[in-house]
Amino acid sequence: MASATLSSKYQLAIPKAIREELGLQAGQKFTVLAKGNIVELIPQRSLAESRGLFKGADPTGYRDRKDRV
Repeated sequence: MASATLSSKYQLAIPKAIREELGLQAGQKFTVLAKGNIVELIPQRSLAESRGLFKGADPTGYRDRKDRV
């Protein structure tokens, strides 16, 4: 399991193995979410990079506006 240490300037360095696995680049932006005691870093992707992400997804069973109360 990879780990990181928060510096005195409140900075984190993402371990090389994780950067390579996710294809992260220097200067890339992240969305930061706090969920209880957990901090999530979510890489922000451009619309061009996200194209085709949901290709083949089955939308059956999802709620629709008519199902709302």
